[in-house]
Amino acid sequence: MVTRPLHVVGIGGTVRAGSSSEQALRIAVERAAAAGATTRVFAGAELARLPMYAPEAGDGGPVARELVEHLRRADGVLIASPGYHGSISGLVKNALDYTEDMRGDALPYLADRSVGLIVTAYGWQAAVTTLTALRAIVHALRGWATPYGAAVNSLQTGFRDGACAEPRVVEQLHTVADEVVRFADLVAASRHDVLSGPQPGEG
Repeated sequence: MVTRPLHVVGIGGTVRAGSSSEQALRIAVERAAAAGATTRVFAGAELARLPMYAPEAGDGGPVARELVEHLRRADGVLIASPGYHGSISGLVKNALDYTEDMRGDALPYLADRSVGLIVTAYGWQAAVTTLTALRAIVHALRGWATPYGAAVNSLQTGFRDGACAEPRVVEQLHTVADEVVRFADLVAASRHDVLSGPQPGEG
């Protein structure tokens, strides 16, 4: 259980409602909530409403504003992507591109946030290469990718009505969520100190 208030944001899924990646994400987010974190999920239906990110375009609309607002508050982030052609989906990548709006923050991008990664793909090769791509993106965004990442082979594992019948896969998703919450709890105090101090452009 968390020792101080934490906020965890989930990002993922596809434009298809109830996709494997979205259901896997929600299982992990529910685990974080059970540990005491507040949560917010941005799944496929909302992510599809995001315009393609363009720095010069200005306001990306209400979903973009809410996404960035929650990421700014986030102590931890859970990201779930399908494996498309060996890498992450454009839908998920576009959502992550909106962290560029946080570049001038006291904690820019995903700095000092624990980030748990989940990939669902039709085969192990796509799952593993996509997980590797996600790790590289998180590192570029200054986030702390948790040691454990969940690679789920959709050919062997199915999800239905928000549940997974394979205990091993559920354990993987819970492990990712547990690591996100545990790390976030460890650094929450230092994050608070940074965010409560003078912000860029102040003083």
